Amino acid sequence: MTPLLIALQFLTRLPVRLPGMPEPQQIGRSLLFYPLVGLLLGLALLALEWVLGDTSTLLEAALLLAAWVALSGGLHLDGLADTADAWVGGYGDRERTLAIMKDPRSGPIAVVVLVLVLLLKFAALVALLEQGPIAALLLAPWLARALLPLLFMTTPYVRAGGLGQALAEHLPRRELPWVLGAHALLGLVFGWVALVALVAALALFAGWRRGLLQRLGGTTGDTAGALVELAEVAVLVALALLG
Repeated sequence: MTPLLIALQFLTRLPVRLPGMPEPQQIGRSLLFYPLVGLLLGLALLALEWVLGDTSTLLEAALLLAAWVALSGGLHLDGLADTADAWVGGYGDRERTLAIMKDPRSGPIAVVVLVLVLLLKFAALVALLEQGPIAALLLAPWLARALLPLLFMTTPYVRAGGLGQALAEHLPRRELPWVLGAHALLGLVFGWVALVALVAALALFAGWRRGLLQRLGGTTGDTAGALVELAEVAVLVALALLG
């Protein structure tokens, strides 16, 4: 139970209290529950979409996006902002990129990227809401958080002492492939919509991982957070474009 509570506490702003200081092994095992947390977040957004009912499309999209950000506490947006500043300001240099990523201040590049990401999400939500039932509200957060354990399982963690070090060192390698495979199969009950979302998410993951290996030789907590935001955008935009 503790690994699930760790995942909920780390990925959401739900009022979750741990029974005590978690062991490193429990932190690593929390990765098994990241896809489940994404699924729960998606279900919460679907419930809100149902409650909003006949609200105007623009307002409904804005409220859904605001709730989406609030439920995650902006955690991944913060990682995206730090990554954007570092990626541009690092000028291709690994050490300079990692150093800028540690700076808590946000520069103009971070602001521009955050605005663009939120704008794309809002526009995609408007388009999807106009098309009818919106499975994307479930699939986007679900798939994006399922990519996090995949990233830690396949990519070296390069910042010693970072928040993700315990995750990387103690992740359950034998169980993770089975858990991720089960979630992928469960998602396919949505048919071609889920297949399109899965392809978009995995394509984004492959490109992002390649960029991380070329620039940093691996991942950090900030770049993992950026992956979540970018994957959500990829899924929403892909489904909106394909109707």
